[in-house]
Amino acid sequence: ASIPHDRLVLETDCPYMAPEPFRGKRNHPGYLYRMAERLAELWEISVEDVHRITTENGKRLYHI
Repeated sequence: ASIPHDRLVLETDCPYMAPEPFRGKRNHPGYLYRMAERLAELWEISVEDVHRITTENGKRLYHI
């Protein structure tokens, strides 16, 4: 919850650490919504805001 909103992106580089309830399965981008849901809870904002914020952060990080 203490990570600044402008410093976080969501990614799936770890193929063997899928989020609950998918533990034991190979991780893939389709599971990112679970991380966004949890982050929304921690930051006390909507999932849509998490999507917007992390997308903007990713664009800034990759200069796109």
